Amino acid sequence: MHSRYEHRVKQELKAWQLAMLRNPSLFDRLSKRIQNRMNKIIPEKVHQAITATIKQMIRGVLFGAQATTSRFEKNVSLEVRDALSEEKIALYQKTAAAEGGITGAGGLLLGLADFPILLGIKLKLLFELAGIYGYDATDYKERLYILYIFQLAFSGPQHRKSTYQKIAEWETFQNELPQDIHRFDWRSFQQEYRDYIDIAKMAQLIPVIGAPVGALVNYRLIKKLGVTAMNAYRMRWENERQKLLR
Repeated sequence: MHSRYEHRVKQELKAWQLAMLRNPSLFDRLSKRIQNRMNKIIPEKVHQAITATIKQMIRGVLFGAQATTSRFEKNVSLEVRDALSEEKIALYQKTAAAEGGITGAGGLLLGLADFPILLGIKLKLLFELAGIYGYDATDYKERLYILYIFQLAFSGPQHRKSTYQKIAEWETFQNELPQDIHRFDWRSFQQEYRDYIDIAKMAQLIPVIGAPVGALVNYRLIKKLGVTAMNAYRMRWENERQKLLR
């Protein structure tokens, strides 16, 4: 990795890390209170059903099949990995935007179908990025790392900081991970995810504006996930490099 590129990446990474640790604003806290009140109104059976559905969908993608993405060797530079990652993210943005436009134009039923389709696109992108940065996505703990990246990208400010700290201290934290995926906090996971995207995605169900809204929202969500994943893997790369230099 060239020193000039390394310097730029370090600056970008530092800015991202500060953003992850930033305390919630007054607006964030008020929004969270409103979301919490809305969640209390929703019957417990509905929460349980949504949690079970998301859990099964994600487990099906993350743990139900062997990862088919190839893994790059360790001697490939970070600059090359970043460039390949940006290409993948751009490709997945176009795919998600096209999917969001089609389902958004199809009314309520197709709009609702967008949720599991987009979830699959996001997780597939994370598999691809794991391979580009040299991590084996067939490994159980690497799949959990993917799950935490997903959670980091789509959590509110209150939950984001604690999730970031787990990723930042992954070498230590992964030793504490349970072997049973059922012990993962799926309820918090699905609630944070829903709270993050609900308002934007609800507009996708509205006739006429559903198609452009669906395309734009999906495009931005994939971009956010991609940037989060790139920085999470850059951080691991830097931590591992520093460890070798000691």
